[in-house]
Amino acid sequence: MSLMIAPDRLANHHIGGATFAEPDAVVQWMGLIQAQDYLGALWAIGLRLPGVTEADIERALAARSIVRTWPARGTLHFVAAQDARWMLELLAPRVIARSRGRLQQVGLDEATLARSRQLFSAALQGGKQLTRAAMCQLLESAHISTAGQRGIYILGRLAQEGLLCFGAREGKQQTFTLLAEWVGPTEAKSRAEALAELARRYFTSHGPATVQDFVWWSGLTTADARAALEMAKPHLIQEALDEQAYWLSSSAPSAHEAPPTAYLLPAFDEYLVGYRDRSAVLEPAYARRTNNGGGILSPTILIAGRVVGVWKRTLKKGSVVITPDWFSAPTAAQEQAFGRAALHYGAFLGLPVTLADK
Repeated sequence: MSLMIAPDRLANHHIGGATFAEPDAVVQWMGLIQAQDYLGALWAIGLRLPGVTEADIERALAARSIVRTWPARGTLHFVAAQDARWMLELLAPRVIARSRGRLQQVGLDEATLARSRQLFSAALQGGKQLTRAAMCQLLESAHISTAGQRGIYILGRLAQEGLLCFGAREGKQQTFTLLAEWVGPTEAKSRAEALAELARRYFTSHGPATVQDFVWWSGLTTADARAALEMAKPHLIQEALDEQAYWLSSSAPSAHEAPPTAYLLPAFDEYLVGYRDRSAVLEPAYARRTNNGGGILSPTILIAGRVVGVWKRTLKKGSVVITPDWFSAPTAAQEQAFGRAALHYGAFLGLPVTLADK
């Protein structure tokens, strides 16, 4: 096959495709979907599941087929419910080990974490869900300070251990609940099985990608990532470009050129954040336009698999205003494609769209 990184990735990400029937199938395909920007992450799923609305994705979360938690890189992700435990067991211990120094700096020792575990286990037992504010109030009532970032550090650590996860939203507020009760029993995996499955998922959904990309995305050591790739190789093929080895599924769909089609990617979409090297889809000269310097990846405009600008939304009463910021002057066809993509996003929100100039 002829390797075309941007078109191949676009096809394997299923952006704009219609292969999946349910939100959890999209999440399971991707393995992990970065989700610290909650509303953006809902759209990351909707972008890969045409015809659904934001409310449809939230219903899947409330129905417990998708879980939001901290499995990798110390960052929030969506995972399929049946994957939550084995991914946490595989990926979170390294994150926990690397965060110990920071927790010590803010005065969180093992005794404090043990008291917090006991407190939350009792308070949430029986399917209860509490907002972050209520969780922090519980800690404060037990004389465990949540000042500064201590509260979220405690919640994140206990989620990484597999005690907590996010529950359903209460209005606009996120809630926490017990993972064991929220998800229920799931099939366990040995470490070798988990490594092989994670590599298969990543290179199937994110390929073509390098081992270095996989190391970045997973947070695994290079040795573990290479071992995982070795076990997943029966499902993959290798292609070379500029003396760099790329891996992708042996059954990947063939990429092909199409009329200009635009997609509005949310902030932190896997199409960008899932790789150490993004130069195949984003010109290095424009990298700063998508990143404010603090690791915040902006929502981007994608045409023919490449990033050609950024965009923002502004919610007005009963409508959404979408403003593009093109890297270079768009053609008439690109502007028309952007307009269609904006209407797609508006349909996802259930709102009429107004296009605005920067």
